[in-house]
Amino acid sequence: MSTVSRKSYTAAEYLALERAAEFKSEYFGGEIFAMAGVTREHSLIVSNLLRVVGGQLLQGPCEVHGTDLRVKVSPTGLYTYPDVIIACGELQFEEMIHDTLLNPKVIFEVLSDSTEAYDRGKKFGHYRQIPSLLEFILVSQNEPTIERYVREPDGSWRLTACKGLDAVLELEAVPCRLKLADVYFKISFESKTI
Repeated sequence: MSTVSRKSYTAAEYLALERAAEFKSEYFGGEIFAMAGVTREHSLIVSNLLRVVGGQLLQGPCEVHGTDLRVKVSPTGLYTYPDVIIACGELQFEEMIHDTLLNPKVIFEVLSDSTEAYDRGKKFGHYRQIPSLLEFILVSQNEPTIERYVREPDGSWRLTACKGLDAVLELEAVPCRLKLADVYFKISFESKTI
């Protein structure tokens, strides 16, 4: 059995490479991981979330960002690109180049078959270490279902789920109301096996 040697990168080396790269990659523990492409459904759900959430938070102290803004989980060293981020108040960045956010308030991840286990498991484990994060929201692309984890005062996370296109999810961290029919606008579930 042959062993493939991998170069280990520092965070600074990763950031220099990432800023010059044509494609996005995540970073953890000295390794760089290329991000996979997404389906039409995934892309459309992200666009719908940006439109719906962004419209509701337009006049307040919060900003809504998509997959182009990187987040660093400072306690663990993970650099990642959540699907949708809400940040409020004074935004904190790792460097003077404002491309690596340190203090998201809400993170959305749209689940895909290839990343669902990671998003629910290890990635959520990283996200739980972000002191500013109050809500973590998982959005299915295979059925109209949204799961929301809310940080409790004791540090535990409370799960609630909304199912069906008639359901409505009220965020607690920010004044935002998500109608699942809006989140899943132009998505058809008829041909999918649920």
